[in-house]
Amino acid sequence: MTTALVTGSTAGIGAEFARQLAARGDDLVLVARDQRRLAAQAQELAARYGVRCEVLPADLAVRADIDAVAARLASADAPVDVLVNNAGFGFTTTLLDADTAELERALDVMALAPMLLGGAAGRAMASRGRGTIITVASLAAWIAQGGYSAVKSFARVWSEGLAGELAGTGVTVTVLCPGWVTTEFHERAGLDGQARSIPGPVWVSAERCVREALADADRGKVVSIPTTRWKLAAFALQHLPRGVVHAISRRLSKAKQG
Repeated sequence: MTTALVTGSTAGIGAEFARQLAARGDDLVLVARDQRRLAAQAQELAARYGVRCEVLPADLAVRADIDAVAARLASADAPVDVLVNNAGFGFTTTLLDADTAELERALDVMALAPMLLGGAAGRAMASRGRGTIITVASLAAWIAQGGYSAVKSFARVWSEGLAGELAGTGVTVTVLCPGWVTTEFHERAGLDGQARSIPGPVWVSAERCVREALADADRGKVVSIPTTRWKLAAFALQHLPRGVVHAISRRLSKAKQG
């Protein structure tokens, strides 16, 4: 029996990871801040799929909570076979804002926490000779659109580095880098106005993101980008002159502010 731990499990891409992992028969450790939502999610998934669901309330902006999740990942008595570093959020703070609290929280949740949890999981999994680590980044990791791009760039490059360090151990590392995903993410971040300006064909469903990420992880693929259009976008951003990428980033930032 396989056990998967999913952070940010109660909404968006994280909830879809939890659902698809349960559907394939994985027991779950569900991690999020809201204990009430966690309990409801665990009850629903257990009843629907017949899997065991453990809840672990944690705020991954708090170091003690990160350490508690890391300790769960390190457990030899109840091993975790799959880690999904999904917890995250959008934000509107700019790099020039005097109040950096939101950006600091983003770094804690989407950079520091995955790094510490991935390290704990990687050590435990490597000792057993098997395991899977998936981290949710973004296509924004290829551009330079303020703090969000910077945080997601760390997640992408860190994942690639971890994959290299774990090569040959039986542990695979995959980073999921979607574009615009149809979840409540943008509304919660106060970006719903910007989201409404994005054409329908550009969007991808959370179901497809997760389905492709799990298939790529099963194949040992390091970078997972859902849909052909987003693969082409990443390829273009990777090979365009950086000056062109910077110009694109400036236009996107202006659209966001507008």
